[in-house]
This record gives sequence, structure tokens and C-alpha cells, in this order.
Amino acid sequence: MKDRVLKYLIRNKGSFVSGEKISESLGISRAAVWKHISSLRQDGFEIDSASRRGYMLIGDADIINPQIISDSLRTSFIGKKIIYMDSIGSTNDHIKSIAGGSTDGTVVIANEQTKGKGRMGRYWHSQKGDGIWMSMLLKPHIAPNKASIITQIAGAAIVKALDEFGVSAMIKWPNDIILNGKKLCGILTEMAAEIDRINYIVLGMGMNVKSDNFPDEISDIATSLYKEGHAIKRADIIRSIFENFERLYVDYIKNDDLKEVVEICRERSAVIGKDIYVITWSEKKKARALDISQNGDLLVEYKDGRKESLVSGEVSIRKADDE
Repeated sequence: MKDRVLKYLIRNKGSFVSGEKISESLGISRAAVWKHISSLRQDGFEIDSASRRGYMLIGDADIINPQIISDSLRTSFIGKKIIYMDSIGSTNDHIKSIAGGSTDGTVVIANEQTKGKGRMGRYWHSQKGDGIWMSMLLKPHIAPNKASIITQIAGAAIVKALDEFGVSAMIKWPNDIILNGKKLCGILTEMAAEIDRINYIVLGMGMNVKSDNFPDEISDIATSLYKEGHAIKRADIIRSIFENFERLYVDYIKNDDLKEVVEICRERSAVIGKDIYVITWSEKKKARALDISQNGDLLVEYKDGRKESLVSGEVSIRKADDE
């Protein structure tokens, strides 16, 4: 019921609405209205009140709330259902556990992850209230071998979303978002599929927004929007990511169109023209990143002159100057 009171205030943001009107509209007592208003204030929402005028939502704190995100969200299916958890082990793991009975575009968002995951089994630092920790459930009708590009669609959507807030980030192919040379955001894509069909894809994203102190082992390589001088509300970023991702994703799924995605990944590449290490489970080889192909593969050239197209999901890379 508190969320319904909040939604009512959002619809009338900047205007007073009487407790009596809220009470009648929602079918609850005026005492219950006051109780929920008090709880919303404790959550950080700025709500004014005046005798005989009622309550007015003036502003909101940096709170991840489905109602706040849904307000003015312009998507047709991404984020139309949001499951919010204050604390969770892993958003990817949770959405996999409910994938069978959940609709395409469902999103799980957490205020904290205690078992956040990165690529190749790495741990992802997910401090409470400091970032965006979320996973999307996707059920595309495409062949399994066409799914790896979805990681790059997400990367392109994230940098486009950040552009809207004056943040110019880069993409380290295929799954890291870089700001001023340090890692801001990671993407983890997991898939459940059969030989000829995809059951579902889970697209996980972790972005450092307000983090100020990082563990010693990542303090030299990680950053946050706050540390780089950007104060942006998480709900606003999430909403923009949803909108940009849906547009680029639908272009690919329905029209097999990757033109804009590839253009963004090329223009905002943090690796093209740089020396990198190509890392598999068994070896690490030095190469130079040359380009990104029309289907999203990374073209590299090794020291012996041999060229290879790297497919997202099959290898990991690291810039040589990271060492």
C-alpha cells in the first residue's frame, strides 16, 4: 500500500493533494495515509505537508523504487515488471530461479548483492546503496549462436544512457564500461539454451554509482560516477538504460540490425588501436586490437602477423597497459 501512496504522490508531484482525497482514492483510512507518508519520509522522500492542503511530493532521495523507475518509463516490455530486493545473493541467480514463470523483460534490482558475480567466476563488489545491481530476463526468438552480441548491445545502451547525463564513458570489448581509464560498470550475460533454441538469457549489470571506497585489490582499477564528479540518481540512470537497451535490442531481434550498436562500440572503444592480452582458460597471448566487425567480433593481430576475429563470450581480454 505504501507504493500505491507513493504512486499517487508521483502522479501529482509538485501539487498538494489532501489526505482525504488519497484516502478515498486508495480505500484506506486517513490514519493509514499518514502512516505511509511518514514511512516514505523515513525512506528519504521529501514530502511537504500543510494544514487543509494535504501532502506534496517535492523530491526524492537516491532510492531505487519500482514506482520511481516506472514513472515516465518509455518502454514496451523492458522493466514493465520490476522485482526489487533490498539485499540478495546475486540478481542473476535469482532471475534464473524464476525465469520459467516470468515474462520477457522482467528485471530484478537489488540495493545490495552479497554474492555478486563477474565474468569467468570473478567476484563483483556490490556494496549496499552504492550502485546499480540488476538483471534482465530476455526470451528472444533467435538461434543460440546469435546471442553473444547482446552483451555489446547492453554496453552500447549503457554508454548512450550515460551520455544523457553528461558522462562520456568507453567500452572495453565486450563487457566492461570504462570511465577515465577505470572500470565503472560490468556486464554478465548468461544463457539457458538447447541446440536450436534459447530458453532464456539473463543480462546482469553492475554499475558503481556512489561508491567512494573500494577494497584494496580493486581500488586502483575501479571507479564510480561519484568519484568522477557526477551526482546522478540511480533510478534516472536505470530508466535511461531500459529505454536505450530496448530500442537497440528490438532492432537486432526483429530486423537483424546491428549498425548503430557496432558504430557505438567502435566510436567508444577503449581497446581499438591498443595492445591487449587475449585470455582463454588455458593461455594468454599478446595482440593488437584492430577493429570491431559488423557482427560485433573483435579483430586482433598477433605478433607473428596472424589475424583473428574474437567472438564475445568465448574469450576475455585485458589491455596490456593494465599491468
